[in-house]
Amino acid sequence: MRRSVSAAVTAAVMFTLASCSFGEPPEPEGGEPPNLPTPSGGPPEEPATFMDVVAEGLEVPWGLAFLPDGTAVVGERESGRILSIAIGEDGTPAAPEEIGTVEVDANGEGGLLGLAVSPDFEQDSTLFLYYTTEEDNRIATLDLSSDAAPEPILTGIPTASNHNGGALAFGPDGYLWAATGDAGNGDHAQNEDSLGGKILRLDTSGEPAPDNPDPASPVYSMGHRNVEGLAWNGSGDLYATEFGDDLADEINRIEAGGNYGWPLYEGPGGEPDYIDPVVTWEPFESSCADAVFVEQTLITACLRGQRLWIVEFDENGELVGEPQATLVNEFGRLRSIAMGPDGMLWVTTSNRDDRCEEASGCVIDEADDRVLRFSTSYAVEGRVLCPTGTSRSPSV
Repeated sequence: MRRSVSAAVTAAVMFTLASCSFGEPPEPEGGEPPNLPTPSGGPPEEPATFMDVVAEGLEVPWGLAFLPDGTAVVGERESGRILSIAIGEDGTPAAPEEIGTVEVDANGEGGLLGLAVSPDFEQDSTLFLYYTTEEDNRIATLDLSSDAAPEPILTGIPTASNHNGGALAFGPDGYLWAATGDAGNGDHAQNEDSLGGKILRLDTSGEPAPDNPDPASPVYSMGHRNVEGLAWNGSGDLYATEFGDDLADEINRIEAGGNYGWPLYEGPGGEPDYIDPVVTWEPFESSCADAVFVEQTLITACLRGQRLWIVEFDENGELVGEPQATLVNEFGRLRSIAMGPDGMLWVTTSNRDDRCEEASGCVIDEADDRVLRFSTSYAVEGRVLCPTGTSRSPSV
């Protein structure tokens, strides 16, 4: 059942405690972090917590990224609208402002999917978009300083009413990474000549990265069913969240040239030619979409599971303990997640995507869909505020 904003602060307290093993945060970008309130009645030495509804009344927000000045950019999957949300000097979010629109085919799971901000945005004012047309899924650039239409840089990605993939992000190597789905046809995932069921690595013009497994191909890995989340840990290793079918949803550590087995295997296959996932869940408790790392801890937002999963790894990429769930059934279906330049975790809901079912505890209300932000182990001075002696994430 959905809780009020005031009640959700309690969940934020639990999430702060669950985050205490995240390590020291990076220095905030774009000035000082906002003044975050402490829980009412709590002594100053207790962990600072904060929860805020940044925006509401949106239609299926999907892509989420940040401009160099800290402004959030959100794409609505069905409408194709691109919205900006500026944060004032006092930390208060402004009302969303439409800054662009893309013509999309929003049939099924299609539409405006991933967003990525150009590494040279201050010079070129460019967003990179992954979206669905009647012919294909494609990646394009959009110059926000002009009225020009998006300029495609890669076309021909298979499309269908489901399994369109859509994750889009610049990696620490400076290249543009994209995750595609199998478009409902598992044969795409094992076909080296198809762009479906793959993770792609490109330069900003859409050409294959020169040190890809095949320098003439944008394909970096294959054998994927439907990847919607890409995240790099503090060591620069890439992990991807992948929707399974009926048996197992996955988190995979991505290796150059790796084959992840779909449709031959769902979950661990144990065959040397295919790479097994590092974490699996049953779909009812996961269906995880976007993901983000805070140092060696991965946090992923889940749709059907209506929760965040917190997965801790050591410096060698080995799991530490069991994954922990938080915010279970608090805000319905969760889709996008990112660490904002304000040092807070931003999360979007996806309750207006025709998949929110009351039988599963998902109830649409008039404020859906929302963009939320939470403090984790970040505090006003950029320090970790955790109870003395806390070193592991407790169960929440």
